[in-house]
Amino acid sequence: MSRVLITSALPYINGIKQLGNLAGSMLPADVYARFQRARGKETLFVCATDEHGTPAELAAAAAGQDVRDYCDEQHRAQHDICRRFGLSFDHFGRSSSPQNHRLTQRFAKALWEAGFIEERVTKQVYSLADKRFLPDRYVVGTCPHCGYEAARGDQCENCTRVLDPADLIRPRSAVSGSEEIEIRDSKHLFLRQSLFSDKLRHWIGTKKGSWPNLVTSIAFKWLDEGLQDRGITRDLTWGVPVNAWDWGANPQGQLPDIEGLAGKVFYVWFDAPIEYIGATWEWADAKAAEEGRGAAEEIEWERWWRLPHAEDVTYVEFMGKDNVPFHTVGFPCTLIGLNESLGSDGKWTQASNTPWKLVDMLKGFNWLNWYGGKFSTSQRRGVFMDHALELLPADYWRWWLTANAPESSDANFTWEQFQAQVNADLADVLGNFVNRILKFCESRFDGVVPEGGAPGELETRLYSDVTDKLAELTGYLEAAEMRKAAQAVRQLWVLGNQYLTEAAPWTAIKTDRDRAAVVVRTGLNLVALFAKVSEPFIPFAAEKIALAIGEDYPGRWPEGEGAGLLQILEPGRKVAAPDVLFRKVEDAQVAEWSERFGGAEMEAAG
Repeated sequence: MSRVLITSALPYINGIKQLGNLAGSMLPADVYARFQRARGKETLFVCATDEHGTPAELAAAAAGQDVRDYCDEQHRAQHDICRRFGLSFDHFGRSSSPQNHRLTQRFAKALWEAGFIEERVTKQVYSLADKRFLPDRYVVGTCPHCGYEAARGDQCENCTRVLDPADLIRPRSAVSGSEEIEIRDSKHLFLRQSLFSDKLRHWIGTKKGSWPNLVTSIAFKWLDEGLQDRGITRDLTWGVPVNAWDWGANPQGQLPDIEGLAGKVFYVWFDAPIEYIGATWEWADAKAAEEGRGAAEEIEWERWWRLPHAEDVTYVEFMGKDNVPFHTVGFPCTLIGLNESLGSDGKWTQASNTPWKLVDMLKGFNWLNWYGGKFSTSQRRGVFMDHALELLPADYWRWWLTANAPESSDANFTWEQFQAQVNADLADVLGNFVNRILKFCESRFDGVVPEGGAPGELETRLYSDVTDKLAELTGYLEAAEMRKAAQAVRQLWVLGNQYLTEAAPWTAIKTDRDRAAVVVRTGLNLVALFAKVSEPFIPFAAEKIALAIGEDYPGRWPEGEGAGLLQILEPGRKVAAPDVLFRKVEDAQVAEWSERFGGAEMEAAG
């Protein structure tokens, strides 16, 4: 049986995430993971909080907390909100874990020895007011490419171009706001990414057509502009230390032959992707501890990441478009560099008999906007994950965000569209169908799946339609086409309503009880089918539906075709209508939420 490894972009530790973060990585990854588990595939879905670098230090300072305490607190908060949204991580780790520290140091050492890391003296921003070097994100200024005035020193959020602090116009300290800064020499380690350009171009070229065009176009743009070597150390105290025991034989832990690195840490974008592997190691250790074995054997987590152990693994990544460059260039350079080495003659040779696995499918997403603008806490623009669950259960948000996934272009949230769509799809189509057929069964067949009668022409047509639509849905989910998958599952729900309206058991019961029994039995089996195919999208409602008809949850993905798809429930089984699955969003609620979080007036003002 093939295995599936799934990772979603690591959320930064600095605060609860907004709905765009959910829509662009964690939620589609969860839908895909739930689908693969239902197919019976051994699935490992890992994520983690990204805890190193400037964002953590700045957020901790603003909160008046020690950075470690701050990260501990925020990790618990993010883990809890993800669980409440139904995100089914097998493990939700931390990039500050001992496992990730050891891997990052181990990988850097191997890259150094293979000739892919070198030391360089660079020009770094030094703040006279703060009396310290300022890492990338501690420097803000005007982007030289698009003119955005709040660009960070590592990347412009507006145009997504990767920057160095020295590139910024009118740079200033993000700590004090002071423009009293100067450029000083500082020694750092660089990953020689320029050496990997041809290999990356070939590898990404093999993915063209199977990866979204958004992903390959971003990757090739980077390569076409000329791949630059990237500094992988920073002047910070919070992070994976460069000088550590894992670098080699030196008893002081100092990197061989290099001085001037004391007190430096690895760049967050070097260690964060490594945490995908680190989280897998954490998962294996946690599993071993539960079984009373202490720590896991290395093979328990390497079997997901190293060939030939991982030959049957399909590795799938989900992320927003701002993360794409680091996963099509930075992280692959790290893994390719671990798999090969560069001799003094410039020739490449295989470095390991057990190479690290590269991603097979990379699913990138565009932005989710709020009334045409960006989410903003300070400007009261948009709903964040914690507030969303104060307003409505998770399934409402899961459904709308999946059905409107920003795949081919940016998506735009408005309360009016949200209200109309969840009311129509969840309340009027799915909820109405489940309620109608189960209530009718309770009132006319004592809440028991009826027997008797034989399927007719209407059922035969339904079997064919359901077979075709299920095959379509399965194909879309296998390809991680979220919008199309949501549309297909909704069309299945519609088939149920159309069948019930046309078959009209409430009319048939007056003259032909056997005919009514066929319709009710078919309708109840549609309910069972809907519970199974809806689970990846709306797991909480799917569980209620499954329990109402006595089915296991989560169920196996339906297979087969024709009448067999609707022969799930045996006659004689007791069923019971659940409480209302989805209450409609009212106009008064929309007015209240628009006042609190922003609404149509923002779009008009923009």
